[in-house]
Amino acid sequence: MRVGLFITCLADALYPRVGQATVTLLERLGHEVVFPSDQTCCGQMHINTGYVRGARPLVRHHLEVFSASDVDAVVAPSGSCVGSVRHQHAAFFTGASAERAGELAARTYELSEFLVDVLGVTDVGAYYPHRVTYHPTCHSLRLLNVGDKPLRLLGAVRGLDLVELPGASECCGFGGTFAVKNAATSTAMLADKLRHVSETGATVVTAGDSSCLMHIGGGLSRMDGGARAVHLAEILASVEGRDG
Repeated sequence: MRVGLFITCLADALYPRVGQATVTLLERLGHEVVFPSDQTCCGQMHINTGYVRGARPLVRHHLEVFSASDVDAVVAPSGSCVGSVRHQHAAFFTGASAERAGELAARTYELSEFLVDVLGVTDVGAYYPHRVTYHPTCHSLRLLNVGDKPLRLLGAVRGLDLVELPGASECCGFGGTFAVKNAATSTAMLADKLRHVSETGATVVTAGDSSCLMHIGGGLSRMDGGARAVHLAEILASVEGRDG
């Protein structure tokens, strides 16, 4: 299958290893990965913050770039960005452009749902000998309904000790600009999430969105010992001898 990599802003600017891991994983499974170099921000942050006028050119550009990329599917290591493409982008267009946006949305997938629902695999040949807990991010959980797909993928990783996260469905407090505009509330929500992670005894907390992991990882970095934040793609791309 020919797969287009939708890298997302955070992976491009701050977490390039997440994009590299996504490519490594998909190529290991036998698929050709195409990276449209003209891609930019999809406009998700602007839309969710209410800056619709600023989002419009970004949404249009995303449609043009990926519609012209000649791929069977578009995959992103981000539930929030895929959620925006699938549920928000078509509303910016009318007529034929709206149809094109809908068609692109229908073949745009978050990484775990692409692996499980499209490729039909849960065992990706990964090896990761660590105690891991999983945080289901809000958009992947409530907007995309990925359900237990990430857990099924993690459960098949050799050497991985998967432990349940208490209060897993509770938001970590990031919420994009929510963390900036409502810092006190965000910090309190993060404190609850960090406490739950600590209760698991895990050395790694994982999720499908770099944004939430950035928030959780920042909190963990200010604690003595404890866990570190690692994206799901990095775990699934790991093999024996290179287990992160």
